[in-house]
Amino acid sequence: MEDQNRPAWMDDPLVKDIPEKKLEFLKQVFAESQGKSRQALMASLLPLMNRARQEKLSFTPQEMGAAVAAIRSHSSEEEQKQIDNILQKAKEIPR
Repeated sequence: MEDQNRPAWMDDPLVKDIPEKKLEFLKQVFAESQGKSRQALMASLLPLMNRARQEKLSFTPQEMGAAVAAIRSHSSEEEQKQIDNILQKAKEIPR
């Protein structure tokens, strides 16, 4: 039976080699960042990034690229613009 809460991108062949824990984390990041202003996005992403560090969750450039490609391929044009916006804002977060 298909999980109604599991986005289609999580079953995309592009992400088949990414551990489930990492996919769940990305799902949460994108869910929490939808439609937020820059300030609200920063406020919600910082705790998520800290949690990722605490849980020793890190993504290789290949994993991140595959995940973004999978998410984009299952997104509308408007959602793709939001993804681009989220990624740009995430680059601005101090590490």
